[in-house]
Amino acid sequence: MLRKLMIGLVAAILILGLASFAAPKKTTNRIYWIAADEVQWDYAPSFPINPMTGAEFTDEQRVFVEQGIGRQYLKAIYREYTEGFAAIKQRSSAEQHLGILGPVIRAEVGDQITVHFRNNTRFPASIHPHGVLYSKAHEGAAHGSGGHQQGGIVAPGGQHTYIWEVPERAGPGGNDPSSIVWIYHSHVNEPADTNAGLIGPIIITRHGFAHLDGSPKDVDREFVSLFSVFDENASLYLDVNLAACDGVCDPDDEGFQESNLMHGINGLVYDNNQGYVMRTDERVRWYIMGMGTEVDLHSPHWHGATLLHNGNRLDVTEVLPAATKTLNMRPDVAGSWMYHCHVNDHIDAGMMTTYAVE
Repeated sequence: MLRKLMIGLVAAILILGLASFAAPKKTTNRIYWIAADEVQWDYAPSFPINPMTGAEFTDEQRVFVEQGIGRQYLKAIYREYTEGFAAIKQRSSAEQHLGILGPVIRAEVGDQITVHFRNNTRFPASIHPHGVLYSKAHEGAAHGSGGHQQGGIVAPGGQHTYIWEVPERAGPGGNDPSSIVWIYHSHVNEPADTNAGLIGPIIITRHGFAHLDGSPKDVDREFVSLFSVFDENASLYLDVNLAACDGVCDPDDEGFQESNLMHGINGLVYDNNQGYVMRTDERVRWYIMGMGTEVDLHSPHWHGATLLHNGNRLDVTEVLPAATKTLNMRPDVAGSWMYHCHVNDHIDAGMMTTYAVE
């Protein structure tokens, strides 16, 4: 009798196990409404005060915030909208630090991402994602047979819906934390598009580790930082910005060209990137991205804390164009701490900000 009961119990367990194994994972469709908009962007809205020093910008620093075109340029950026592009979706305080970056696109492994995209600029634009799975129609790149439309290139005033899948290979690997970051950007004239400002982050969380919104459960705060020298000489909007220039703006002058190299974190220079605020002993995750040319070798450095990257302890890491890093921090000393690129020329040009530990 006992033997029969044991056999029955084992059979029941096997049946339940097979049923559970056969049951498909529930797929969530993450829907976003994103437009490429033209904006007048200010790299240093604190001018004439440098927040890092509390004093006025020096003559050397004014090269990048006052000479030539100055600190304000017409640019194109991604902005999130409410459903049907009814209104611009306002950013929360936790998103304040994102600066020029487009909205964070989130998903969990196993999900689908649907991005309704509208191009409100005067140039063709797209959204090309890194990491996720897509067909040619949803690649967002201008190449191959069939013309631009095959790759999801959108004419001025037009719209396109991108559909991307999030398989296992799009999520964290064996040595990664519970979430990682990828980049998305326009890929019609990629150098000109990204220098114009069309770039943003995709954050993918391991299956079973995400909140309803797709963010990782084992993290208290998340921050995204793009280290990049925006080259306004190579932007889609150089001619437009030249026409609006009321100073000495000679495109062939080396000094003028230098003044158009904006060394920023999320498109802001000299501690104008605000919103990196956390509390002691919180689980803080930093997503680092790079973009640009051969000069865009950056070495982010956090004062006052250390971080873990794939199990390695550090307080300085490195990032190259279109590369990404995901790091974890447990801040343990309160204060306002410097956070900057450690390349000397980039420090001088303003690639720095602060983070606050309360």
